[in-house]
Amino acid sequence: MLQQVNGHSSGSDAHGGESLREDLQEFLGGEAPLHQLDDLTKVNPVTLETVLRCLQARYTADTFYTNAGCTLVALNPFKPIPQLYSPELMQEYHAAPQPQKLKPHIFTVGEQTYRSVKSLIEPVNQSVVVSGESGAGKTWTSRCLMKFYAVVAASPTSWENHKIAERIEQRILNSNPVMEAFGNACTLRNNNSSRFGKFIQLQLNSLLVPRAQQMTGATVQTYLLEKTRVACQASSERNFHIFYQICKGASADERLQWHLPEGAAFSWLPNPERTLEEDCFEVTREAMLLLGIDAPTQNNIFQALAGLLHLGNTRFADSEDEAQPCPLMDNAECSVRTSASLLRLPEDPLLETLRIRTIRAGRRQQVFRKPCSRAECDTRRDCLAKLVYARLFDWLVSVINSSICADPDSWTTFIGLLDVYGFESFPTNSLEQLCINYANEKLQQHFVAHYLRAQQEEYTAEGLEWSTVSYQDNQTCLDLIEGSPISICSLINEECRLNRPSSAAQLQTRIESSLAGSPCLGHNKLSREPSFIVVHYAGSVRYHTAGLVEKNKDPIPPELTRLLQQSQDPLLKVLFPADPEEKSQEEPSGQSRAPVLTVVSKFKASLEQLLQVLHSTTPHYIRCIKPNSQGRAQMFHQEEVLSQLEACGLVETIHISAAGFPIRVSHRNFLERYELLRRLCPGAAPSPRGPPPDEGRSEWSPHSEQATLQALLQDILHTLPALARAPAEATPAPVHCGRTKVFMTDSTLELLERGRAQVLGQCARCIQGGWRRHRGRKQERQRRAAVLIQAAVRSWLTRKHIQRLHAAATVIKRAWQEWRIRMAFLASKELDGVEEQHSSQVTCSLSSFPLPQAQTRLLGAVTRFWPLGLVLANAAVGARGFRRKLVVFACLPLPVGSLSSYTVQTAQEQAGVTSIRALPQGSIKFHCRKSPLRYADICPEPSPDTVTGFNQILLERHRLGHV
Repeated sequence: MLQQVNGHSSGSDAHGGESLREDLQEFLGGEAPLHQLDDLTKVNPVTLETVLRCLQARYTADTFYTNAGCTLVALNPFKPIPQLYSPELMQEYHAAPQPQKLKPHIFTVGEQTYRSVKSLIEPVNQSVVVSGESGAGKTWTSRCLMKFYAVVAASPTSWENHKIAERIEQRILNSNPVMEAFGNACTLRNNNSSRFGKFIQLQLNSLLVPRAQQMTGATVQTYLLEKTRVACQASSERNFHIFYQICKGASADERLQWHLPEGAAFSWLPNPERTLEEDCFEVTREAMLLLGIDAPTQNNIFQALAGLLHLGNTRFADSEDEAQPCPLMDNAECSVRTSASLLRLPEDPLLETLRIRTIRAGRRQQVFRKPCSRAECDTRRDCLAKLVYARLFDWLVSVINSSICADPDSWTTFIGLLDVYGFESFPTNSLEQLCINYANEKLQQHFVAHYLRAQQEEYTAEGLEWSTVSYQDNQTCLDLIEGSPISICSLINEECRLNRPSSAAQLQTRIESSLAGSPCLGHNKLSREPSFIVVHYAGSVRYHTAGLVEKNKDPIPPELTRLLQQSQDPLLKVLFPADPEEKSQEEPSGQSRAPVLTVVSKFKASLEQLLQVLHSTTPHYIRCIKPNSQGRAQMFHQEEVLSQLEACGLVETIHISAAGFPIRVSHRNFLERYELLRRLCPGAAPSPRGPPPDEGRSEWSPHSEQATLQALLQDILHTLPALARAPAEATPAPVHCGRTKVFMTDSTLELLERGRAQVLGQCARCIQGGWRRHRGRKQERQRRAAVLIQAAVRSWLTRKHIQRLHAAATVIKRAWQEWRIRMAFLASKELDGVEEQHSSQVTCSLSSFPLPQAQTRLLGAVTRFWPLGLVLANAAVGARGFRRKLVVFACLPLPVGSLSSYTVQTAQEQAGVTSIRALPQGSIKFHCRKSPLRYADICPEPSPDTVTGFNQILLERHRLGHV
């Protein structure tokens, strides 16, 4: 929806745009996930995509019912869920104070209708419209609703009333198996497809039990039975269930009686090998017995059905002579004989009626007999079977009604259940699909009117100035189908009244020429078959005109009716009574011919009557949806679901919602998201969030809070003109502020989101600038702190290093002192005699001068250790300056007397002593060993006259090697 954010294209940052859309979707849909949304009206925005996603999420979570405003969407789970329809759950919904607050369910709709109909103020009749395509679950939904009403509406006080209510309840429930056996069939889409529409009226009475509604009876009204299925079944489909039930469930005696041997093949019984749950013969017989149909009558019914199966095996061959009737094929005579025996008809008149047509012409009504062609024989045979089955079905409905219907004076209100076909579109569509889609168009118009009324009530409750929302009305399509004076139905009926054969191409030409101005009429020029196209609300459908007029006439040859009136079967006598009035109507004179009552006319009249009933009630809608065509659980096909949503009118409802105000946001949610737009108005005051926790509670009220919210909302809405001045917008989009919600369109939401993105961009830039400033200052502080820490660490490391050096020097000094003493001791022992003599002379000279004892001892030590002291005085480390000179002076063997008596004799002048050790003999080898002390053998100031090392104590002499 949003194209740019902060001036950057959304395409440049797909991830950012996706996150923004997710954020917007989360805001519009609230914090609840999609599978937790019980109502599709809470989905924002109301689009097909969001509706499909919500339904798919709920279906995946095994949640099969979802509200859609005034409609309940029911997804077929395709698996048994007994706990979802248990009597305990029925009582829970019935006893709930507010059942609409429980999870969506068909029991919610049932309880709402039951409580509305028992209102003491103004009880209103209720109706429930159950629609959907074949296999969507309409029959199951109607059955569960009937069980629910039978349970909650059967609670009388007295024992006698309890027996009556129990009997009525059982009869109403037993009508379902009978109706399904004779009116349902297995199709490509559903194993139990209803091939007729029905409206069940559950009759209630509040006089017996005060403040309650007791079910006293019911009536069933049927619409448009697909009787052509008796003689014609599509590929891979089956006939009505009852034919398979009698073939599979009959006893041995009944098989003999009805001529149904094991393994018998019938052309009107395709796919007999398939076994379905609906092929339970005993359930149908027991239900018929409880409805008042005794065993002999049941035997007559099943015998007549067996006769129709044998009639279907009657095959005709082409006649070589047009004046002669068509001969029977092989084994057809046996089938005709068996069929006539089961139907209690004479065999020869049966064959004659099927192969020879009676024509009355002239003023005297002369009778002409004309042999029929092979196709006409097949048509008359099929017509006979359809006539018998249709009369039998109508008779069963009348028996059921007489069994369960109450007297008009014994009931006051009713709840109607309408189970109708869904919208149908097949490769080949004929009169049946036209009538079905026509009925859906009428129901869609009724539904849209009711939905708009509900929407208008909501707008009125919110205080909005309501104006009619423009939407696609289907009145144009209805005018095309049923309008006056010219419409599709009127043209088809006119073709039936004309005393001439009608061709498919001629009918197509008349429809296209007479209704060319209708926008809902189209035609396919590339189609080779005559047809026309009608643009319905759910899509375009192509109807073939071939056979359309004949199906509309539904011709019943009078001789067929007269033949059936000759039957000796008790049931057929009831179905085809010999009524003189009926005979006179069947044989009208040529000058006073009665108008032909066509199928379309009958259906249109019954549909108008049904709509009158619906208009007098409060309707409730249940749209049954089939998630997939394979009938598998946990499989959701969006394309198929979308087509069904279009067929049942929910898509049109969504479009109507989109034409109005599809975005509906509560006040508080609106403020939480768009309050920052007030930054665009410099003069806007800060918004109060509410009263303080402990102050002003007595003055704060919901009215003042509402006033504050309204003021804030108006401030926000005032920013729309400023946003609309953008180049893409000329005027601000419509938006209305209701009492509890804000109503707006998609364009308004886009404007608000654009302004919100703009304000968020400004705020983001401010935040980024502040963050950068804070980060720079923080980095500067960190740098200074790092410098201080580094200086302190370096100082500490230096101190530690100096301390270690001092400690090492101390250790060295101590070790050196010990070594020096040891070496001095060893050197004193090795002195030669000359040194000892010199030492004695020094001692004698010192004795002439009396000195203190301490000085005398020190002088002796200095005299003894003078060579070592001389070495130390010239070492790289040790005494410096004056001290060094003193040491050198002290180490020299100078006389103690006067200075004038002192003479210095160098080594060159002295002959003899060249070392402090004994004189070497021969060659001299110096054994030098590196001192373990650091820098012991290195002189910092190298000089040729410098004595280095403690192991190389040498004296000067000219030629040491020549001594």
